[in-house]
Amino acid sequence: MALTKLDKASIIAIKDCMGAKKNESVLIVTDEVKREIGYSLYINAIKLGYESLLVEMKSREYNGEEPPSNVAELMKKYDVVFCPTAKSLTHTEARRNASAVGSRIATFPGITEEVMIRCLNADYNKIAALTLKLKDIFEQTKIIRVTTELGTDITMDITGRKAFASKGLFHAKGESGNLPTGETFVAPLEGKSDGVFVVDGSMAGIGVLNKPITIKVEAGFATEITGGLQAKKLISILDKHGKDSRNIAEFGVGTNHKAKISGILLDDEKVMGTIHIALGDNKSMGGSVGVASHLDGVLLKPTVYFDDKVIMKKGKLLVG
Repeated sequence: MALTKLDKASIIAIKDCMGAKKNESVLIVTDEVKREIGYSLYINAIKLGYESLLVEMKSREYNGEEPPSNVAELMKKYDVVFCPTAKSLTHTEARRNASAVGSRIATFPGITEEVMIRCLNADYNKIAALTLKLKDIFEQTKIIRVTTELGTDITMDITGRKAFASKGLFHAKGESGNLPTGETFVAPLEGKSDGVFVVDGSMAGIGVLNKPITIKVEAGFATEITGGLQAKKLISILDKHGKDSRNIAEFGVGTNHKAKISGILLDDEKVMGTIHIALGDNKSMGGSVGVASHLDGVLLKPTVYFDDKVIMKKGKLLVG
């Protein structure tokens, strides 16, 4: 039987992105929402000869909510773990603990078949080269400033912070990231971000925005959120998790040439020429704020300064 496009994308994920080796074991953690993608990864892992297990749990209520404890334990026992789920498992203790004991983990929060097929056929060697180059530049930078024509003007202090290259090739023990991927990101220092950012692309937990959301930031926290009905929805999501959900958790730059704004944050935050700023948990990226919420907002056509040097101008990345 001929391979489907989804089969081909699953095989790329298993062999190329995760570099699964001959005697390694593969676990797929999915839910009733993303069952079809989970099954594709499972059946293709079996066909490729890997000892594999497919586990389906009830979908989580919000991004960052922990999976059941028995699923968390299983994640520590497999060499390669795929998590195609409706809500993100990236910023969970389950993922962090499994990574700590050496599991290689790919999370696919909100993945759709269309996104998987389009973005997993990208040139991941090209993506990896750019993403790693940006990581080096991030780590030589102290202050990031972002401006946009809609009124964004925010500074974030990243002095001494380790940057992360989500390059789509997770071959070493303990490596993890999104699939599809393509972003370089960092956790700004807690309490050291100030200004305003205007989210006009999409917002995690909401989707594509019909009206920009303006977020005022003081001493590292989002203190005021304004806009339309979607801004009110964002406030209601954050209010469930307390003040720490408003922490400026992440600054990231998209590096995937196949990604596009689709309303699925997994796709949106990887788009070339965009940046994203996240609110909430930053423990997964070297910070100290642990909260069961991590929500990214994507900004279109930003101008980005690294210590006064322009690295992106109105959405054109000047690093190649």
